[in-house]
Amino acid sequence: MSSIDRSQAVGGTRTYEVRTYGCQMNVHDSERLSGLLEDAGYVRAPEGADGDADVVVFNTCAVRENADNKLYGNLGHLAPRKAQRPGMQIAVGGCLAQKDRDTIVKRAPWVDVVFGTHNIGKLPVLLERARVQEEAQVEIAESLEAFPSTLPTRRESAYAAWVSISVGCNNTCTFCIVPALRGKEKDRRPGDVLAEIEALVAEGVSEITLLGQNVNAYGSDIGDREAFSKLLRACGSIEGLERVRFTSPHPRDFTDDVIAAMAETPNVMPQLHMPLQSGSDTVLKAMRRSYRQERYLGIIEKVRAAIPHAAISTDIIVGFPGETEEDFEQTLHVVREARFAQAFTFQYSKRPGTPAAEMDGQIPKKVVQERYERLVALQEEISWEENKKQVGRTLELMVAEGEGRKDGTTHRLSGRAPDSRLVHFTKPEQEVRPGDVVTVGITYAAPHHLLAEGPTLDVRRTRAGDAWEKRNATGAAGPAGVMLGLPTVGVPEPLPAVTGGCAID
Repeated sequence: MSSIDRSQAVGGTRTYEVRTYGCQMNVHDSERLSGLLEDAGYVRAPEGADGDADVVVFNTCAVRENADNKLYGNLGHLAPRKAQRPGMQIAVGGCLAQKDRDTIVKRAPWVDVVFGTHNIGKLPVLLERARVQEEAQVEIAESLEAFPSTLPTRRESAYAAWVSISVGCNNTCTFCIVPALRGKEKDRRPGDVLAEIEALVAEGVSEITLLGQNVNAYGSDIGDREAFSKLLRACGSIEGLERVRFTSPHPRDFTDDVIAAMAETPNVMPQLHMPLQSGSDTVLKAMRRSYRQERYLGIIEKVRAAIPHAAISTDIIVGFPGETEEDFEQTLHVVREARFAQAFTFQYSKRPGTPAAEMDGQIPKKVVQERYERLVALQEEISWEENKKQVGRTLELMVAEGEGRKDGTTHRLSGRAPDSRLVHFTKPEQEVRPGDVVTVGITYAAPHHLLAEGPTLDVRRTRAGDAWEKRNATGAAGPAGVMLGLPTVGVPEPLPAVTGGCAID
């Protein structure tokens, strides 16, 4: 097809679809990709388009062993569709693109654009260049060109927002490839972060989550070791900001001033997600994690002393190379002692390009599976016991959108408690919108959610609910999204219980 024919084929408004894999960083990056495309005149394809769009963007993750197989399987599925649809373009970005570079075009020559984690802002230009030159464009920046928060962003939620405070990571964990792909930590200036939050609140957002590969290392790039606790306290003075969360911290950098800021700042929520990875000092050393069991449990003890109702969650890897049964028992010991409200548990899988992938002592799959099942059973028991302690309490919930899959059939709504526990509650007669706040009494506990089966005690309509209503006023056309350009940025859907960036922090 000539460039003239192709130009005719793509005339008019073009649609796009972004498919996201991986951690919160990727989710937030996808909001930026959507914002860039809409700023360039593209229109989001309807929900369930499944590749039926003019531009399909894959925002990839390189953490899992089979990440590349999943990508190439999806690309293969789109190849015949692209052949039948003149002008259709496919772009691949994110961590796997940063890692594999030219390999993607060699294995999937029908891909039009490959871009990395450091130059997502180039996507519209690369798509146009590929269209005009009629050949694939591969552009991978080796370092960050500009902090991504300067890019336009299509926020997925009217009431809850991701706010990046840093990108990259200075740690060298042996199971993690992210620092090699996202680079050394770069911190945003506190004033820029606070200006973005204020702009979001002015748009109606009432909950923000501060986001970084290692949030409590914030300040190392700007020479202030207490910068993160100061940032938390500064969030407390922003009028209209009701809830502040953050993910993910690293135990090495978790200092007493952060605990004090959490306890003393009213809108910082009583929730902490702090990755453990292993309870064994031997395994932690092999992982190159710069803390040990005693240090980790000491942080948990301090947090509980300062914030008695805090819900603490974690990430755990089972079956790391060289892990013995004794090592695994140490992990179970920490789980019993810490009494996590929730744990995101993973069976170790080789991450290509990481030191751990080449280590001796790889654990047989059968052994890893058996240990994993024991860990899940123990954590399930503890989660249920901890949730039962919530029965009888009166909680304020921020009403969520899309959190309760059975809400329609059970005549319930769903929301998040201050500690981020998911609560399904009886739908009140009064209209309640996502972003509004309700007060309920907890009547039942399951391992992964709570129920409030009695009448709603109070409904508070909020500016966040107003923002949700305004966005959805377009009716059948669906939410239009909220665009934020310089110097502000974007967000996700109703904030879920987070899993720690790529489960690798």
